[in-house]
Amino acid sequence: MRARLALFLLVVAPLPAQPNRLSEKIDERRFVVLNGNKSRLASPAEDKGPTEPSLAIGEMALQFRPSPAQQQDLDKFLEDLHNPTSPNFRHWLKPEEYAARFGLSASDYSRAAEWLVTHGFGLGPAARGRAWVSFRGTAGQVKAAFGSEVHRYNVNGRTHYSIANDPHVPEALAAVVSSIAGLDDFIGEPDSRSVPKQTSATGAHTLAPDDIAAIYDLNPLYQAGIDGSGRNLVVVGQSQPNLTDVNTFRSKYGLPPINLTPMLVPGATDPGTTGSLSESDLDLQWSGAVARNANIFYVYAPSFYSAVLYAVDQNLAPVITASFSFSCEALNFARLSGFRATAQQANAQGITWLNSAGDAGAAACDGNGSLLAQNGLAVRTPASLPEVTAVGGTEFNEGGGIYWNSTNSTTLGSAKGYVPEMVWNDVAALNSLWVGGGGASIFFPRPAWQTGPGVPEGSTRLVPDVAFSAAEHDPYNAVIGGGNFVSWGTSASAPLFAGMVVLMNQYLDANGLGNINPTLYALAQSSPNAFHDIVDGNNTVPCASGSPDCSKGSFGYAAGPGYDTATGLGSVDLTQLAMAWKGLTKPTQALISVNFSANPVFQHAPDASGASWSFTITLHESAGIAATLNGWSIDGTQEGLALFTSNTIPANGSVTASIGSKNLTVPSTRTFVFSGTDANGNAWSVSFPLDFEGLPPSPAITGVGNAASGGQGFAPGMLISIYGSQLAAGPQLAAVIPLNLFLQDTQVSIGGFTAPIYYVSPSQLNVQIPYEAPVGNARLIVANVQGQSTSTTIPISPSAPGIFTNAGTLIPSSSGKPGDAIILFITGEGKVTPTLADGATPAPTTPIAKLPVPLLPVSMTVGGVPVPANDILFAGIASGLVGVTQVNFIIPPGVPNGPQPVVVTVGSASSAPATITITNGSAPGQ
Repeated sequence: MRARLALFLLVVAPLPAQPNRLSEKIDERRFVVLNGNKSRLASPAEDKGPTEPSLAIGEMALQFRPSPAQQQDLDKFLEDLHNPTSPNFRHWLKPEEYAARFGLSASDYSRAAEWLVTHGFGLGPAARGRAWVSFRGTAGQVKAAFGSEVHRYNVNGRTHYSIANDPHVPEALAAVVSSIAGLDDFIGEPDSRSVPKQTSATGAHTLAPDDIAAIYDLNPLYQAGIDGSGRNLVVVGQSQPNLTDVNTFRSKYGLPPINLTPMLVPGATDPGTTGSLSESDLDLQWSGAVARNANIFYVYAPSFYSAVLYAVDQNLAPVITASFSFSCEALNFARLSGFRATAQQANAQGITWLNSAGDAGAAACDGNGSLLAQNGLAVRTPASLPEVTAVGGTEFNEGGGIYWNSTNSTTLGSAKGYVPEMVWNDVAALNSLWVGGGGASIFFPRPAWQTGPGVPEGSTRLVPDVAFSAAEHDPYNAVIGGGNFVSWGTSASAPLFAGMVVLMNQYLDANGLGNINPTLYALAQSSPNAFHDIVDGNNTVPCASGSPDCSKGSFGYAAGPGYDTATGLGSVDLTQLAMAWKGLTKPTQALISVNFSANPVFQHAPDASGASWSFTITLHESAGIAATLNGWSIDGTQEGLALFTSNTIPANGSVTASIGSKNLTVPSTRTFVFSGTDANGNAWSVSFPLDFEGLPPSPAITGVGNAASGGQGFAPGMLISIYGSQLAAGPQLAAVIPLNLFLQDTQVSIGGFTAPIYYVSPSQLNVQIPYEAPVGNARLIVANVQGQSTSTTIPISPSAPGIFTNAGTLIPSSSGKPGDAIILFITGEGKVTPTLADGATPAPTTPIAKLPVPLLPVSMTVGGVPVPANDILFAGIASGLVGVTQVNFIIPPGVPNGPQPVVVTVGSASSAPATITITNGSAPGQ
């Protein structure tokens, strides 16, 4: 290991220096937990126990965070890259320049790497941008270094591995480490579907490259020699490529031989040919069908994110396309900070990252092709990153028009020109969730550039940005595994637009465009003829009754004039877009946009009138012309200019105002108006209507008890009731089993494990203690998506039985006589065998002999008389029950008449008594 470390230090030592931030000794005894780093896809309900310590884990990476000063500098630099008046305008950085300005210092980088080596990890190639260090090792080494045991999980019928709890790092390293990538094998889900091509007698069309060239107006560029020659493109994948498929496709459609360089990420395990082959075939064939003579680097690894990391760090190309999603934001908070850091580095180097927006419509937490949405409104990541261009889906809507020739050309094209489009939604056609993704982020704030007609009110990032054909209605031809297939999904529209961005780079003679989103939104207003505005259709999906956001049986977003969260800005006329981009001239009038730090919300402590709110307003100028703020008002009432940091808005700069202690009634809408003049004497005015909604006070816990008896003993697998205030937005009962891990945007964790939820309301939650919760004092945390949380500590024992009763009387049988067979139900029996996943119930077909039973022995008394072991006929978890054990027993002889206590003991813990009335029993002494 010493020799390997020495070689590593020689690689990084010559790099430019940053101030060192690791001033302390790396003390293993003092550590900080990286909260949220465990993937929420690794649900305790699906946990199958620890892996073997020798399990090999590759492609891990410590991802580093810039210092606050570096991040502030980076944010300003990314703005300047798009400011024609800035000396940094399109001054893209090399990775080494990025490292010198925004990366970790060479010394700190080496110390972090050395710490990994001391734990036995092998190191990957040094990162040129010093934004991460890659390593590989075993599950045992992960546990020793990060305090996180690696478990196996069965998710949707597939076996995965993941850390079972959030990792920790030494306190000294916590100052620079933002997250750890690769501690699980939840790789991206391809956003496409492919099926063998069949002959159609219905007149349906399948797309050839020349169809796309006609529909989206690429031919004038081709005729001018703009075909990607001399330009580079990266396609990322999770499978070895099939070069024969690619060559067959290009030959079939009259395309020149491909300039393709396959690249396995150095140090990564070769995934071989995987189920993602169809995705790599689709992406390579269709990005190359647009950028026909581009140099394409196909970068692959077991996880597409590893390929993105490497492609960005090596600065392989100014355009990267990815057709994978890591589910929704709520299930991937652990990845979001690392994703954004990578995307910002890419933008700083002039790289445009395009990503599919997902194929589950407005229900991004549900998988592509699901039957019903069960997890509420959401968007996919990494498409939701502001630094990524999210590509959604449309469907051709020919109506009665004649948009296709009756015969194909020699290159198999038949489209005459643009074909009208609507939102892609194949729910009805395919009876499952195959719909263009779109909606609002719950994590990323609204970027200043995301404005314009149709952009709804709000403070969070919206997706998609653009959309292109993605429907099964007119699918894309592809060659997969040597066979002719048709494919559809945003996995097709993303590489399609990536090829167009390559052509844009060539047409503009640019060595990169970086984040193209600010220019796209500006041109949608100044050059609307460059866009096809999609105004028909929706990405609405059916949802399970009682599931989040499912009040009417479905949810989603409709298309409309201007921007919409179903198709973004629409599709493009590429020739018009390229000319508009090239024709951008220096503006003569200031362009002022307004942004709010967050939706104004009620604070926990109201003012004297009972209501208060506070937030920050930002006025930003983006045309390079300074402006003066002369006045502003709320609903016509003038407000003070002194609240702003200045009444002069610098060219490409901002001024802010911190607003607070305003009295109003909610819900309500307030109209903000800002006005002034610019440096050229032009008057300007911006009006912004804003909805006010009250945010409930922070949740509070007042008590926790056994859900059956109310007792204060707690055990793994047990149902508990949590009492308090503002625990959830409203009442909701779980609609499905296995139980969800969140309802009404509320989540509960116990002992570091997420708890399945039965029921939520503002004053009560019913949840199951995860079977993995360790014995001892455990932290119980209730949190919501607004970031509010409350916690308490509960003692967990091996067992803590409580009997379900009605006002203390046994249910479902309240009376009986000796010799009668009686049923009762308990919770708190502790762990069971065979093991049962959290939130799950045995299958209806499970034989009684194989139903889960308590690990600890079960005994009981009735009226103080022990029930013989043979008379406890059954004690286990039956189908339909979650965290509840059914006990069938015979009332023993000798129990007196009248109300008598029933006590169940599991292990050494006994329940509080429940009452049963004995009839025709024997009196004492008789």
